[in-house]
Amino acid sequence: MRAEAQAHADQINAALALLRRFLDWDRALRRLEELNNRVEDPTLWNDPKAAQEVMRERRRLDEAVNATRAIEGELADTSELIEMAEAEGDGAMVDDGVASLAALAERAERDKVTALLAGEADANNSYIEVNAGAGGTESQDWAGMLSRMYTRWAERRGLKVELIDHHAGEQAGIKSATILVKGENAYGYAKTESGVHRLVRISPYDSAARRHTSFASVWVYPEVDDDIDIEVLDKDLKIDTYRASGSGGQHVNTTDSAVRITHIPTGIIVACQNQRSQHKNKAEALKQLKARMYERELAIREAAADEGYAAKTEIGWGHQIRSYVLQPYQLVKDLRTGVTSTAPGDVLDGDLDKFMAAALSQRVTGEEVDVEDVE
Repeated sequence: MRAEAQAHADQINAALALLRRFLDWDRALRRLEELNNRVEDPTLWNDPKAAQEVMRERRRLDEAVNATRAIEGELADTSELIEMAEAEGDGAMVDDGVASLAALAERAERDKVTALLAGEADANNSYIEVNAGAGGTESQDWAGMLSRMYTRWAERRGLKVELIDHHAGEQAGIKSATILVKGENAYGYAKTESGVHRLVRISPYDSAARRHTSFASVWVYPEVDDDIDIEVLDKDLKIDTYRASGSGGQHVNTTDSAVRITHIPTGIIVACQNQRSQHKNKAEALKQLKARMYERELAIREAAADEGYAAKTEIGWGHQIRSYVLQPYQLVKDLRTGVTSTAPGDVLDGDLDKFMAAALSQRVTGEEVDVEDVE
C-alpha cells in the first residue's frame, strides 16, 4: 500500500488502540449488554432519577462502541479497495482511497477525543478561573491573553460564555477573571488546562526589549447541578462585600454588590460581581464554591484510583507548569504536549483544540509529564 495511505492507516490504528484501551473493550461490551437488559426492564422507571443515569451511561457507551466499530469497518473496506486498485493499476481509485483514509483519520481523532470524555463530570458546564502571577504588567497581559483564548475557543465550538468575575490590570490585561462555559462536555474539554501557565517572550512593555518570563494560574472546575448534594455550613463561611469594578452604571460601582466567599476549612475563595444585586452575586458565588468543593472531591477520588500515575511525580495533574515560548513570527510551542501553533495574532488562538486534545490524550495514556526548562 502507498506510503501516504499506510501513514493514515497507522494513525487510525493508533487512535483505535487508545480507544479500546481507554474503554477496556471487553468490560465495555459486557457493561453495555447489562445496560441494555436494564433498559428492557419495565420497573426501571419506578425510580426516574436512577433511570436517567442508566440511559445516560448507556447512550455514551453505545456511541463510543459503535463509533469504534464503524471506524474499524471503514478502515478495512478502504484498505482493501486501495489494494485492489493498486493491483489493477487504477491510480484514480487509489487517490480516492487515500483521500478517504485521510478523512477517516481526522474523524478517528475527533471520535477519540469525544470518547475520552467519559469522566463523572465531563459533560457538565465549566468554570475557568485565570489569575495573574508574579511579574506585574507582563503577567497580567499574559493572564488576559489566556482568558481571551478560552473565551474565543468556547465561542468557536458553539459554547456559551458568561463572565462571572473580572478584575482589570493596572496597565494591560487582567489581575483575575472567572468565566462560565456552558455546553456539552465543556468541563471535559477544559479540565486539562488546570495548572500554572508560563510564557517566555520579548516583552512589549520593556524598552530594552529583554526576554521576560510570565506566569498565570488557571483553575478549571465543573458546575454542580441539583443532582449533586454538597453540604456547606454557614459557620464555615466568611463573606465579604465590596464595590464591583468595571465600566460603572446603576448598582455597580455605587453599592457594595460584589461578593467574596471564603470557605474556612478548605481555604477555597470564590468571588462574583457580574450581577446587579448583592443577593444574586452571593447565590452565584455559592454555586462556584460548591463547584470547587466538588472538583476537589473528584481530584481526591482520581488520585486514590490512580496511585500509579500520582506516584510518578510530586507535582500532581492539574498543578504542573505548562510552558510556552513565543518565538518570532508568532510561533508558539507548548513544551508539555509538543504542539506548535502557527496562528498569527493572538497567542494560541488558532490551535487551542490541538493543545487540549494532546493534553487530554497524554493524561489518559498516563505518559510522564515532561516540562522543558526554557530559561
